Amino acid sequence: MTAHDDILAAFRELLARAIREAPDALPEMQGALAAASSPPVPEGAADDDAWQGLVGTCPAMLELRARIRKFGPANAPVLITGESGTGKERVAHALHAVSRRAAGPFVAENCAAIPETLLESVLYGHKKGAFTGAIKDHPGHFVAADGGTLFLDEIGEMRLPMQVKLLRTLQESEVRAVGDTKVRKVDVRVIAATNQDLEAAVKAGRFREDLYYRLNVLRLDLPPLRDRGDDIVLLAERFLRDAHRRGGRALRLSAEAAAALRRAPWPGNVRQLQNEMLRLGALCEGTEVAVKDLSPDLRKG
Repeated sequence: MTAHDDILAAFRELLARAIREAPDALPEMQGALAAASSPPVPEGAADDDAWQGLVGTCPAMLELRARIRKFGPANAPVLITGESGTGKERVAHALHAVSRRAAGPFVAENCAAIPETLLESVLYGHKKGAFTGAIKDHPGHFVAADGGTLFLDEIGEMRLPMQVKLLRTLQESEVRAVGDTKVRKVDVRVIAATNQDLEAAVKAGRFREDLYYRLNVLRLDLPPLRDRGDDIVLLAERFLRDAHRRGGRALRLSAEAAAALRRAPWPGNVRQLQNEMLRLGALCEGTEVAVKDLSPDLRKG
């Protein structure tokens, strides 16, 4: 286990303790853990290969980096779109890191992971006694992210009543906790992400048009991995090195295996590639990855 793994293990233990003893501090700690859990950039990595954890030199990635640098200092909302596994949260972290809010908190929430009945409380907080189980005041993510950034992943899964409340928050910069009669001003930059076609959702009546335009002030469209050419091999090699640091074998890609990776469709994008390299680090025999070592869906090309 590396020093990085030791730190993460200690952080997870602290987070579990916070869930039991200090739930009010949970949102900020979750955001910090997400940032710390990102695989470290390998030592000696060239600046032109990786920037803010974004690896790649294909034209689409270079353009993405340029737009992040341009959008970062602005306070306007950002909408990040792209297929699942393309690295939307990584991009959100990069936007925060190059913003004027970098010293403030970064809080992340997956709107699809929270039951509809609880999402308002998670985002806006609640007062003690507001509902069964509300045994103490809870500030919510907007208050926890005050002065920083709130990243709302899977925004397309948010239901219409919650969309109305989010729209008002974006317009008025104020929040009201569940069960409270007072509003509180907050200074939060919202970054939203989705793998859905929000324009189609608007036409179908599943997503509010006014909220869509409020979120879509600045937009970043992430390229799917299959369109990134040699970045696929560059990422694979880095993930293999990461697997080796985690206790796997030291491996290199054969030319044939690298060609197979470039041909693969990658429906799970970068996340799928990372998991494949971790699997190879644990199971591959020898020192070189051959085509036969790849998962069956990758061997088919």
